[in-house]
Amino acid sequence: MKNLFVLIVLFSFVFGYGQKSKLSAEHYHKVREVFRQKMPDNSVAVLFSAPIRNRANDVDYIYHQDPNFFYLTGWHQPHSVLMIYKNPQTDSQGVYYEKIYVPERDIYMEMWNGKRYDLEQVKLLGFERAAERGDFKNDTQSLDRFDRVLMFEFKNDIRSQKTYVFRDNVRYKVDDPNDLFDLKAAFREAINFPNDFNRLAHSAYQRIMEADEDSLEEAREAVASIVAGDSLLIYDEIIKDFLNKADQDFYREVKRKTAFALRNYNFDIETLSLIMADLREVKTKNEVDLLKKAVAISVVGQIEVMKAMHPEMGEREIQGIHEFVYRKYGAADEGYPSIVGAGENGCVLHYIENDKEEIQNQLVLMDLGAEFYGYTADVTRTIPANGVFSPEQKALYQIVYDSQEASINAALVGNSFRSIYKLSYDVVAQGLLQLGIISEPSEAKKYYPHGLSHHIGLDVHDPGNYLKLEADMVITIEPGIYIPENSPCDPKWWSIGIRIEDDILITQDGPVNLSAGAPRDWEGIEAMMQQESALKDFILPEIKTLIQ
Repeated sequence: MKNLFVLIVLFSFVFGYGQKSKLSAEHYHKVREVFRQKMPDNSVAVLFSAPIRNRANDVDYIYHQDPNFFYLTGWHQPHSVLMIYKNPQTDSQGVYYEKIYVPERDIYMEMWNGKRYDLEQVKLLGFERAAERGDFKNDTQSLDRFDRVLMFEFKNDIRSQKTYVFRDNVRYKVDDPNDLFDLKAAFREAINFPNDFNRLAHSAYQRIMEADEDSLEEAREAVASIVAGDSLLIYDEIIKDFLNKADQDFYREVKRKTAFALRNYNFDIETLSLIMADLREVKTKNEVDLLKKAVAISVVGQIEVMKAMHPEMGEREIQGIHEFVYRKYGAADEGYPSIVGAGENGCVLHYIENDKEEIQNQLVLMDLGAEFYGYTADVTRTIPANGVFSPEQKALYQIVYDSQEASINAALVGNSFRSIYKLSYDVVAQGLLQLGIISEPSEAKKYYPHGLSHHIGLDVHDPGNYLKLEADMVITIEPGIYIPENSPCDPKWWSIGIRIEDDILITQDGPVNLSAGAPRDWEGIEAMMQQESALKDFILPEIKTLIQ
């Protein structure tokens, strides 16, 4: 037992020191095992770390790992690759099912960018095999022995990186031969990835290959849906014949042609996304705990802004208070660009400029979320800058609140995402009808143009199947009404944008509102805005320059 305790402490120390993860090596190993069980027979999954993003010149953005890669590994360094095998692999050390490729130690670069792990430390993070990233190029040479190579579609936004070498004690800056750019290039070559690859055509071919004589009509519907995304595909001879000819013998001929078209390819860009959606839409207990912390931090941010709000504030100042609270609680980042929109800006769904300098007596829509060790909250409150809702603001706010209340109460295990959206929409439509803003329920879409719910997790819009609600899902409930200037209604409603968004844990005993601590009814908001702010005496000196 003593040795086991020491091992667990070591895992925790290594992860806490070098990686931006609060979860154990055991957690990630279990996740990878569940992933492997979902893989097709004789397949290998290949996942790459995120690229380094350039901000300007020689300055990069703070690195943020690819969420799928992080979900399976907890590994936060760039230029890395993970391979997971469905069936056992063997080497001189024995049997293994996974291998991670990571950057090699570079003492000079570590002086600038921080310490990297050596391979023995990487293995302590729970990986069965670890190798330097250059070895990945050699291991790609045998990928043709697998029936399927599961992968995500390539993105063309990866820069070739530079590194340093020393010759005769002179430092030279050269192309890094094993950066992410080169690793993906080697992988593309190994799987014979075509330069003119058409994702939709490939998806259609795979649907044709997977169909059998009992599922032809279902397959035709799926292919027709794919063609709707690219009308030029209807001129593809294989796809055209498959959609237009129903004869069973002819289908076998089409399938033969499809197999011939795919003869040189064993890569699969469909299955990996499906597996990740299955895994990530339902959270583990540890993930729920991290999300609860991220939400709790975000709730405090909303509360403190309610207390501090006054009409002389600007949008960026409001954003700054939220994000100051996040840092105070140890959240390293925001889960997505913060949205603070006053008045007309609140009617822009993804408004992120946040540069309005005077909010005056307008409503302020605040959609922000703290990211805590990778997991992000997503909480929105809409409040009056002067602390009191006007009659028009209050009337519209109450509709959104009633819509959200009904939807949260209906967020029960077994109910569908579609059904709770319809419930939400109907409440909004009825409210707008009663106010005379619309004349037909279908017109409500003009003022309530988005969906109601999405999963949250490592992404603010986490992957999922969006069918039925299941226990341990964490979703948002976020109805809204947005009436921009010049809308076809009484001008007294113009420039009012309202969204109320809460993070809901689905349980067998009913929904739990994780963000309920931030008032969301108009009476509670007005009462909170009367409370004393901790920032009341935080007055900075005036800075006078030629440019004000």
